Amino acid sequence: MNRFAKIGLGTLGVLAGTFLGYCALPNLYARNVSKRVRKTLPKGKNQVALTFDDGPNAEYTGRVLDILKKYQVKATFFIVIKNANQNLDLIERMKEEGHEVAFHSYKHQSAWELTPWETLKEIPKGEEQLKAQNIKFSYVRPPWGTFNLFTLFGMLRRNLQVILWSVEAYDWRKRQTKEKIAEIILDRVEDGSIIVLHDSGGAKGAPEHTIGSLELWIPELLKEGYHFVTISQGLKGEMV
Repeated sequence: MNRFAKIGLGTLGVLAGTFLGYCALPNLYARNVSKRVRKTLPKGKNQVALTFDDGPNAEYTGRVLDILKKYQVKATFFIVIKNANQNLDLIERMKEEGHEVAFHSYKHQSAWELTPWETLKEIPKGEEQLKAQNIKFSYVRPPWGTFNLFTLFGMLRRNLQVILWSVEAYDWRKRQTKEKIAEIILDRVEDGSIIVLHDSGGAKGAPEHTIGSLELWIPELLKEGYHFVTISQGLKGEMV
């Protein structure tokens, strides 16, 4: 093996080790071991949490709120700060109508793309920009459910809890339909489920299918006796 090949292999080894230590292993730990990461609510109360990621969006989020109001359903919105800054009226409406506002990201980047400094500053930076809205986050969901070495550290330092999900309907996909979204949710929901949907982002026009699906499955779950709760309501009495 010549000198350049050895240098190349050495560089690959360093990169692989860095990825393993900064991204892969922390991600595995957070998603599969850490008790600070929740995927479900406590069982025994016939409760489910409906959550939305990536908004608020001027075209879609208001329509989502209209349907939730129609059925008197409360939800938790994991917001992107850059989107929130452009739609402060929707943030105020969420609060006024009894929904919960939680943190998703500053500009929807994977934790694998963030430096340690960026990771630790995302949430305080977001809260500062929403200071006038009196937003103080208790819950966070990183984009795509990814973690780096500093993600959990930053959350623990701020006494936050990470919320993932137990039911995903892949509503962000290009060819997903409202009927298929409803079918997946109705088939997979059980007591304590946390449902993740999206009121922004994904394939072009994908939130249209998400919105259309709400009218198909929300009434069915209500008929079955499920209670829709925010994350805070669902975890009431538990340590955050």
